[in-house]
Amino acid sequence: MALIDKPVRGSKTGKPIMALLDLLGRRWVLRVIWELREGPMVFRELQARCDDMSPSVLNGRLAELREALIVETCDTGYQLTKRGGKLLELFDPLGDWVESWAAALRSANK
Repeated sequence: MALIDKPVRGSKTGKPIMALLDLLGRRWVLRVIWELREGPMVFRELQARCDDMSPSVLNGRLAELREALIVETCDTGYQLTKRGGKLLELFDPLGDWVESWAAALRSANK
């Protein structure tokens, strides 16, 4: 399955940003990326950290993330690729924005 240059959910263009947002919007994908942030782990450990999601779903998500070059296998299980680590770093500014947004929402609801 080609991830880019083909229509995805929410976009007929297949532009890379839309393909990424489609991938990241799939159930459990962000959780898998998040759990791998601290380093490699074996399948069972990753499954346990992801609230014991079904093995078939985890296998599917790992396959999608490997195809997207975000996750790779290694001697000790699964890990983020350099590209996957870079993606995770991009969440830092988003986290800053979210804190500001949450504070504004709390203030507006007082």
